[in-house]
Amino acid sequence: MIKSTLIEVIHEMEEVAKLFKLEPFDIFLIGGSACILGEYTNRATLDIDFIDLGYPAKYGKAFVLLRDYDMLEYESTILSPTYKNRAIKLNEFNFINVYILSKEDIAISKIIRLAPKDIEDLNQIIPLCDKQLLNNIIDEILCRDDLFESKKTEFIKKLKIFREKYNV
Repeated sequence: MIKSTLIEVIHEMEEVAKLFKLEPFDIFLIGGSACILGEYTNRATLDIDFIDLGYPAKYGKAFVLLRDYDMLEYESTILSPTYKNRAIKLNEFNFINVYILSKEDIAISKIIRLAPKDIEDLNQIIPLCDKQLLNNIIDEILCRDDLFESKKTEFIKKLKIFREKYNV
């Protein structure tokens, strides 16, 4: 039910993009909506988080249809520089190129908070993950020079808890 609602909302966004004659564009989903669309977890959410790829302001006409969304700037988001290489394109969409991040990239992005809903998601995602890939992604994030220092510091602090809890 939630998955079909998310798909419907993105189809509506496609229609608006066509109506306003916007060029086709890529969108990389992260967080709960990506988990649902990728069938990584079964937690219900209609929140749509995606990476800001420097969209022109006119694309806001399409994004507004996502209702409750967050456009996350790369410099403040726990992402590997190679996340796009692992992203999975959703074939349900023809005009907008919709990608969900890999389960490993999503799992690592949740380390910075480790809130109860993140732990709930991680408990479902981690058994599906390639642990070597998780470690590679962690190493890439730790080498990022463009990540806000406060975010990197918090990530490093929570990383120890994550590694102990999930044996990564």
